[in-house]
Amino acid sequence: MSTLAHTMMTAARSADSGLAGPGGFDRYPYSEAPMADRVGMPTWDGGDPELGRVGRRAGGSRGRGLHGQLVQQLGQMIVSGDLGADRPLVPEEIGQRFEVSRTVVRESLRVLEAKGLVSARPNVGTRVRPVSDWNLLDPDIIEWRAFGPQRDDQRRELSELRWTIEPLAARLAAGHGREEVQQRLCDMVEIMSHAMAQGDALTYSRADTEFHAMLIQIAGNRMLEHLSGIVSAALQVSGGPVTGCDRPNEASLAQHARIVDALGAGDSTAAEAAMRQLLTIHPEVERVVPAPREH
Repeated sequence: MSTLAHTMMTAARSADSGLAGPGGFDRYPYSEAPMADRVGMPTWDGGDPELGRVGRRAGGSRGRGLHGQLVQQLGQMIVSGDLGADRPLVPEEIGQRFEVSRTVVRESLRVLEAKGLVSARPNVGTRVRPVSDWNLLDPDIIEWRAFGPQRDDQRRELSELRWTIEPLAARLAAGHGREEVQQRLCDMVEIMSHAMAQGDALTYSRADTEFHAMLIQIAGNRMLEHLSGIVSAALQVSGGPVTGCDRPNEASLAQHARIVDALGAGDSTAAEAAMRQLLTIHPEVERVVPAPREH
């Protein structure tokens, strides 16, 4: 096993508390995540029942402190429909219910406004915006939808989007291969192989995420590069396998290796075909996108 593979697997196993290290990811579904120290824990009597409901919803804080916890919990409530469109959000009430300062509330609402979830207007206040205004490509919104009532739609839409993005990225990357990048992709395949042999799904997932993000980043298309976060988010959300990347197996590993070989050979057609095959390994994907046709 290479030094990189050993290091990455050791780091992943040490993060089994659910809180990843720098650059890592929280893999817990919200129903299993550790509860925050303050936000979401109290049970409130009276007042707005919808705001109190968050105490019964899960809440992984991603280690961001009170500000991050409040963003996540309000975001979940909006995306799940607990706080419907045009619903007014009163900062003072939020502060009291979640026992946080006015500054924390204000900054949290600003983050949600940047994501298109709420709008703040003079003489109107802050209100929840309809889904048509949301930034559905925001990684946080992708994650919140994946654990909410829209989980099936989210999985389907992510699969369709990946089917569009990643084969193109693989084809373009074949013409922009660099030796150090080629080695890094090989390392990721090696890590995935060792992780699968040891039943280490967390390490496998992290290596897989880095593999796909790196592939998009070397495609030489800056607009595609900005979409790498979407693919990373898609690979991190749970809810059952949708593509060959969602469950460690020999077939998935073989397709990743084929992609690396095609990139090394500068064969754009083979790289694109291998990626399409990877994204259709599981039969259930055929209900989302058609399998590649033989010409």
